[in-house]
Amino acid sequence: MASPVPISRPNGLRDRLTIPVLAFGGILMAVMQTVVVPLLPDLPRLTGASAGAVSWTVTATLLSGAVLTPVLGRAGDMYGKRRVLTAALALMTVGSVMCALSSDIAVLITARAFQGAAASVVPLSISILRDELPPERRGSAVALMSSTVGIGAALGLPLAALVIQYADWHTMFWLTSALGAAGVTAVWWAVKESPVREPGRFDALGALGLAAGLVCLLLGVSQGGQWGWGSARITGLFAAAVVVLALWWWHQLRSARPLVDLRLALRPRVGLSHVAALLTGFAFYANSLVTAQLVQAPKATGYGLQLSIVATGLCLLPGGVTMLLLSPLSARISAARGPRVTLALGAAVIACGYAVRIADSRDLWMIVLGATVVATGTTLAYSALPTLILRAVPAGQTASANGVNVLMRTIGQAVSSAAVAAVLVHHSSPVAGAPVPTLHGYLLAFAMAGAVALAACAAALSIPGEEAAGAVRRARGGTRPDRDQTPAGT
Repeated sequence: MASPVPISRPNGLRDRLTIPVLAFGGILMAVMQTVVVPLLPDLPRLTGASAGAVSWTVTATLLSGAVLTPVLGRAGDMYGKRRVLTAALALMTVGSVMCALSSDIAVLITARAFQGAAASVVPLSISILRDELPPERRGSAVALMSSTVGIGAALGLPLAALVIQYADWHTMFWLTSALGAAGVTAVWWAVKESPVREPGRFDALGALGLAAGLVCLLLGVSQGGQWGWGSARITGLFAAAVVVLALWWWHQLRSARPLVDLRLALRPRVGLSHVAALLTGFAFYANSLVTAQLVQAPKATGYGLQLSIVATGLCLLPGGVTMLLLSPLSARISAARGPRVTLALGAAVIACGYAVRIADSRDLWMIVLGATVVATGTTLAYSALPTLILRAVPAGQTASANGVNVLMRTIGQAVSSAAVAAVLVHHSSPVAGAPVPTLHGYLLAFAMAGAVALAACAAALSIPGEEAAGAVRRARGGTRPDRDQTPAGT
């Protein structure tokens, strides 16, 4: 079982820098995931590789992040969260150095897979904040940490575009390598190692089974559009995912120390939070995907603005700033009304943002407004999700449980990418000899994302409140999960 949670008060420079340093790590992780996007059109020429091979610089990061997030979360609960967080940031930095040193596509794909380890930064940091901060500071800190995903994504695209426009593309990766090294050093110096542990033997078989199942699932989802949804490869991948994940589920239920505590995950407060995370990830990701393509579309389409990649990134920047500014508001709403209300409100605001997009996607100011409204809803929703998890699981399982929650967001984003691509490919027309999505296709994508956001709102409202959960625990003779704590090693 986990050891009692020591609540510390800020009494020095290092303590005061804990939150900013962890937030910097989260922003850096999101920047690393997006900096390659402006390079994608030119990478075939720069590396001599095919467009299909180049797409793996994105797919590799997605797959490794999905696999490693719950694994590193569990490792953090067992062996020390700061130790695993530092290792994840170090792997991310090593990957960036590899990208800076090479133009070989195989090396770049391997390096991007290393960078996927950084996906575990946010759940590990949130778990550290729970262990180290007093309750009155915890809510706003967790909300800020959750928002770093959107903040970093909004900053990464224009930053990368500017560097690529005025310097050699390797310079961008040298810059991110320096930032990564600074992040590793800052975490090592400013963040304390949490004494809260969940001892036991690491479930290596469970980790391998989860990795195999997720790779089959996400590879099928991400490559279905290129390989053909009815092709033997995609059908085989989905069949393998079902078989492997079913066996993994059986193993986890029988294991004394499972990688993922499925009995805990199936509790309504935890399970419905994971469902809401998946749906919110789908709805949020469509905003970035569609906005970038819409504003760069040729003017000959009748709706496109033909903006440069730098201008496109600046269109998304207000959303990132909004996420930074509104994270304290999210914490206040959660403190006053509960995190499930904040989550439901955030999902509803995302749906409203897509309603704005449907109403007008021709004028730049309306496009930016709609994207910013979606970012506002994402701030509320993403800030509430870890708080729901923290209140529903034992202290010794916070990193692994939040890792699973982030995994569900990742799966939602992967499905969103495939679904949006399918809609836009189906609704395309030739412009200057090349197929370009129609405005109707974009509006359908907005409507789809808005409907999923409403489903996320319904899932959030279905999560039992504190009173209902307490009544169930009393009826079972149980206690609050975060109070079921005995000293480590007992």
